[in-house]
Amino acid sequence: MSDTKDKTRTIISGVPEGYDGRVLADLTKAARTDTEPGLHLHIARDDRRLEQLEAALAFFAPDVKTIVFPAWDTVPYDRTSPNSEIVAKRITGLGRLVIGTRKEPTIVLTTVNAILQRIPPRAFVRAAFKPIAPGQRVDMSDLVRRLEAYGFQRASTVMEPGEYAQRGGLLDMFPPGRINPIRLDFFGDQLESIKAFDAQTQRSMKPVQKFALMPVSEVAFGDAATKLFRTRYVELFGGNTGDDPLYEAVSHGRRYQGQEHWLPFYHPTLETLFDYLAGAGVSFDHMADEAVDQRFQQIKEHYEARVDSLEGQRFGAPPYKPVPPDMMFLDGKTWGDTLSKRAISRLTPFATTSGDNVYAMGGKQSRTFAAERANPDANVFDAVVGHIRRVLAENRRVIVAAWTTGARERLGSLLADHGLKDARKVDSFADVQALPPDATALAVLGLEEGFETPDFAVIAEQDILGDRLVRHKKRARKAADVLTEATSLSVGDLVVHTDHGIGRFAGLQTITALGAPHDCLELHYAGGDKLFLPVENIELLTRYGADEGDSQLDRLGGLAWQSRKARMKKRLRDIANELIKIAALRALREAPALVPPAGAFDEFVARFPYDETEDQAASIDAVIDDLGSGKPMDRLVCGDVGFGKTEVAMRAAFVAALNGLQVAVVVPTTLLARQHFRTFSQRFAGLPV
Repeated sequence: MSDTKDKTRTIISGVPEGYDGRVLADLTKAARTDTEPGLHLHIARDDRRLEQLEAALAFFAPDVKTIVFPAWDTVPYDRTSPNSEIVAKRITGLGRLVIGTRKEPTIVLTTVNAILQRIPPRAFVRAAFKPIAPGQRVDMSDLVRRLEAYGFQRASTVMEPGEYAQRGGLLDMFPPGRINPIRLDFFGDQLESIKAFDAQTQRSMKPVQKFALMPVSEVAFGDAATKLFRTRYVELFGGNTGDDPLYEAVSHGRRYQGQEHWLPFYHPTLETLFDYLAGAGVSFDHMADEAVDQRFQQIKEHYEARVDSLEGQRFGAPPYKPVPPDMMFLDGKTWGDTLSKRAISRLTPFATTSGDNVYAMGGKQSRTFAAERANPDANVFDAVVGHIRRVLAENRRVIVAAWTTGARERLGSLLADHGLKDARKVDSFADVQALPPDATALAVLGLEEGFETPDFAVIAEQDILGDRLVRHKKRARKAADVLTEATSLSVGDLVVHTDHGIGRFAGLQTITALGAPHDCLELHYAGGDKLFLPVENIELLTRYGADEGDSQLDRLGGLAWQSRKARMKKRLRDIANELIKIAALRALREAPALVPPAGAFDEFVARFPYDETEDQAASIDAVIDDLGSGKPMDRLVCGDVGFGKTEVAMRAAFVAALNGLQVAVVVPTTLLARQHFRTFSQRFAGLPV
């Protein structure tokens, strides 16, 4: 960049999405001074762009510290509270800006919605900050009061960020910014240890050397905050508060759903994210200015709707008295005045070169292969390999970007089958630069479109395969009848203990054994007997599966349960013997071994526009293994509507068809037959089937 240009108002052209991660990293590093590392603020137009930029920065510049400050997932003047994980991420980001010491270049990523909203002052975050480590003298009662004052909520079992639970000398809490909750073990006022624990199983994990206590809510709590809220509420809306559920809840110290939307009443003053970033340069996404105008309009419309009491008139909802917009949000004048004091850069994907304040980065959208995908006589992978060879011949590097690790493996295999040589996996752009000039990089980088620069080209998975529908991964669950966490039980539920039979769950208790506290499940049996089962042995319990209406509790030490268990074991052995006979007869029979054809099967799989779920992938692998086993298949695939059973069937049909066999798909209705005919026709188009 030329030093003769005006750096306070610049346009950076030729920056397509994806390339912006590299450009923003350079902007951040260029902002360093003799005494401070670089600090930069970038404003994305929405949450999707925020996620993409975070991923791009992690790939192109892992040496730049990234702080993400997302917006609430609510509309202005909503009746619901923002998601607790989002609030935790916001609080963590503010804490890192106020408390942390910057030793490396730092970029703050936020959105238009987040930057236009006022936030708690820096003094609030500083006052809440408290470093805690084993060996300190900490009064547990004072710590609990501190947790309450900064938004933590008491719970029987800690599962979510912002919860805490106290049992004897143990204090569980889930501070914002941590992956797992932590367990503090006290001996009197002495903090003996801190350990992380699994929120699902409640089992302790590795020790924690120290942690920083931060507020879990942007709302202030406690007597002073309640008094301030009541005063400001009455000053603004008058003293007629008899039918106001918000005022009543706050006055009595209760939480109220959506109370965050009255944030100005809980703090002496509010600040903006700009106040946390003194002197930092600011850059904007392409079309972010349009998003700002839309947000101003949205705030105005929602406020006017509340003032006009439209919701109350139409639906009979409780009264909603909104705070004036300028108290909760920046207005147009304040926004303009704030930007006038900052160095501003605006990114655009277009190749603008005219003007003294334009920096041309030379990036552009990469080639897509839509024509080859639409042409039944062309092979898209041959076209991609040919394009890669041409780019490498221009002495530019090539990166093939896939959405997931599995997709990277599949793309690498397909491209290799079509003649691509020396493709290597990389984790960062530094790895790309370390490759030989004629090597192709395979990266995990979620891009909707590829791009090209004067130095390198990125080919996105969607450029090759078309639009992909990416589903967020969900945590795998075990069978529903196996208890893996105490919170899956409610007081009064019937459970079955492996050794003692049917009992009734009475709650969690902390008991002391050999001088140490233990969390136990209290189980009641017939005759008033009680059993205390340590939570680490919860796998000994299963849910009682029958109707609880006429169920009878077993007696501890009685013979009834042991007799029933012995009869059931005999019955299970009889059933097992029958199953073994049937399995033995089936094992003696032979069937054709159907093996997926190399290359063609991978291309067929690549057409599936989703990421396979864990259960779906396991089902597909099991069915393919059955087909290649040389034995008759005996498998039933069960799943609800929309869970991917058809894809399992199509892959099995493809393997069978390419091994020279006919496949029949039998369905119960004509409508379903027509739907499957369209689906199969689309997936098998252009293939030798």
